[in-house]
Formats: sequence, C-alpha cells, structure tokens
Amino acid sequence: MEYAENILGTIGNTPLVKINKLAASIPGLVLAKYETFNPGNSVKDRMAVKMIEDAEADGRLKPGGTIIEGTSGNTGMGLALAAIVKGYKMVCVISDKQSKEKMDILRAVGSEVIVCPTDVEPDDPRSYYSTSKRLAEETPNSWYVNQYDNLSNTKAHYESTGPEIWKQTDGKVTHFVVGVGTGGTISGVGKYLKEKNPDIKVWGIDTYGSVFKKYHETGIFDEKEIYPYVTEGIGEDILPKNVNFDIIDGFTKVTDKEAAIYTQKLAKEEGMFLGNSAGAAMKGLLQLKEHFNEDDVIVVLFHDHGSRYVGKMFNNEWMENMGYIES
Repeated sequence: MEYAENILGTIGNTPLVKINKLAASIPGLVLAKYETFNPGNSVKDRMAVKMIEDAEADGRLKPGGTIIEGTSGNTGMGLALAAIVKGYKMVCVISDKQSKEKMDILRAVGSEVIVCPTDVEPDDPRSYYSTSKRLAEETPNSWYVNQYDNLSNTKAHYESTGPEIWKQTDGKVTHFVVGVGTGGTISGVGKYLKEKNPDIKVWGIDTYGSVFKKYHETGIFDEKEIYPYVTEGIGEDILPKNVNFDIIDGFTKVTDKEAAIYTQKLAKEEGMFLGNSAGAAMKGLLQLKEHFNEDDVIVVLFHDHGSRYVGKMFNNEWMENMGYIES
C-alpha cells in the first residue's frame, strides 16, 4: 500500500508543466514548476515545515508551544498545517492588503489571525513585522518564525526544490525565474542550480514599490522606491537575510495592473488557476524574452493557488474598480 503518514508527507515532488499559448513568443522551452500541488496549495509548505523541524531540533520550539509569524498568507498556511500535525498553536499576523480568502483559510485551519495596516513603516509598532515580534515577546512558550531572516527558508529550497528542478529537466535547465519576497526560493534554488552548472541564469521578478531591483543594481537601499502596491507575495520594503543578491543575475519589475491581468490570462489561456504572483512572474518572463534562445530550458516557479484571489484578481468588478480592465 502507498500512503503518507500524515499530510506533511505529501509536500514536494510537484510537477513541471509546459506553458504554451502565453509563452509562444518566448524562444526555448518554458516550464512551470507548479507548486499549488503542495497540500497547503503553495511553495511555502516546503520552508514552513523545514523551519519548524530546525526549531524543534535546536530547542527554540518546545512541545505545546505557540508559533507566531507575520505572513502574507501562504507561509501561515504551511505553518498551520504543520502545527496541527505536531500539536502547536498558531498565530498569524497578516497585513490588511491581503485577500479575505487568505484570512478565512487561515482561520479555517485553526489559526488565530491578527490583521495589521499595510501602509506603515516596517518599524512602526502597528506593522505586521513589529506586531509579530511583540506578540512573541509577550506570549509564554512561543516561537517567532521570522521567515525573512530565518535561513532554514533558503535551506528548504536548496534541499528540495532545486534538486527536483535539476532532476525533472535532466540537468538541461538554463534559466530559473521566480517572484522574490522573502528570498528563500530564489536563493535556495539558485544556489543549488549554480553549483550544478554555473552558467544557469537566475532572474527575480520584483514589483513597483519594492526595493530589490535598485538595490541589486546599485547597492543603494533607496527609501524613495518604497510605496504601497497591490501585488501580493512579492517585493519588500526591507532586505531579508534570505535574499542572496550574489546568486541573482538580475531583476525585472512588473506593474500591479499587468500582474493582475496576467493572473487572469494564465487561467483563461492555459487553464492554470494561480495566484497573483504567478501573473507577475508570467509577465516578467515575457519582459525577459530577449535573454533567451531556442535551445534554452526556462523554469518559472508559480507560488500559489487562484482560490486565494477570487474576490480580487478573478473578480471583474474589483478589476474594473482598480482600473485594470474596462467594463
């Protein structure tokens, strides 16, 4: 008989899927690493379990403890599933720009959800960074995950996602493209692939309102780059320790409007019902097409599932109100 001991045993080994219509103008073979097949429907399941296991091993997380994390939703889901299986309480601190579906899903799997304002500085006491840290200090027997600076995040992708992509492409992958938020995916996968073949190029997808692209190109952390944006799950107004800029060959930025439009296009033209960052990654891929040739094997990673965005990017009334489409 074949079965997993619990739901955590189903994480990983997600498929590669060819992108057809939307990639028609891109030279080479374009493959999506389709992470919604994880049980929490996102790539974040991988690093959530790794961060918990490493914290258990070194005593930061003790039996019966409370896990506290600031999340845009997906890491919270992965942590919540692991907390259920392993017997921990889960508190998710989330910003108010995240979709209602994400908040509802986190509550559905037993997490306490605390909502904070988006449009405040990271060190403002009301921000979800500051609130998470404060709650961890105030809560007995608790552990603050800090996915941004917790290097188990990168390690999870070095140990699982990178090797899977190498094996699935028979070592023929030439480019890896992914949206960058905490930086764990791009840094872990990128490190593994470049150790296998230093010629592999690693591209990050950034958003307007985020500091990554300019910092990578100039070494300057420019606060003028920071302003509120709609795209979920990528970009930052901080420099997480998990972003290894030395591994990244370049960034391209995608607007909120184009990210939303391409999220719909993936569903309607490829049958790929995916989240907002996948739309950004797909548009970013098209922006990078001059860097590819016919013999290339380009892998783009799609983070999460469209069910988390049915009230936003998949709601035409919302899209009209945002000015992204006309009625």
